[in-house]
Amino acid sequence: MRVGVVTFPGSLDDVDALRAARLAGADAVALWHGDRELRGVDAVVLPGGFSYGDYLRCGAIARFAPVMAEVVDAAKGGLPVLGICNGFQILCESHLLPGALMRNDHRRFVCREQRLRIENASTAWTSDYTTGEEVTIVLKNGEGGYVAAAPTLDRLEGEGLIVARYLEENPNGSMRDIAGICNEAGNVVGLMPHPEHAVEPLCGPGLDGLPFFTSIMKAAAAA
Repeated sequence: MRVGVVTFPGSLDDVDALRAARLAGADAVALWHGDRELRGVDAVVLPGGFSYGDYLRCGAIARFAPVMAEVVDAAKGGLPVLGICNGFQILCESHLLPGALMRNDHRRFVCREQRLRIENASTAWTSDYTTGEEVTIVLKNGEGGYVAAAPTLDRLEGEGLIVARYLEENPNGSMRDIAGICNEAGNVVGLMPHPEHAVEPLCGPGLDGLPFFTSIMKAAAAA
């Protein structure tokens, strides 16, 4: 199982995502924003950070990176893609996921351990969880408020496309407490918190983020 992690100019968490993939048992493959092919990977992670300095809008420039043309085509063909934080923003800018991520409603950067509830455990990236499971994962963002038109929010609710919700306190003003969503096929997932920072006991809040990476291993084996 080869999991590719894309590095954009300004990416911060690409090395962490590569390590998380290795801890899950994958062959982690570093991909570059200028690549024009995906080097035969079986899944792709778009990591957190500030791609291209977050100029214009978060993810607005990254969506035009050469590698993203390959990622978008492959995702539409069923390739599993996980966008974490800035990666979630890139997925929305690339129209692989609906909605957008806006500046936190309190206008401050937030960095803390965040309680979540897994709402959909049937995606390629969440099958190692159980629906309704509550986990703690690191959250760090300045523009993490998920917004979408009411009909889009209703569709996400009605079709079970909300992957995770914030518990206890909404940290950024996300509509309907949304922390992550997926596409209809379940192969593309965007998540604002950082599961790659919760994959080993040495640092982070524990191991609650690791199932995002072990899930994709099982999905690949099943395929």
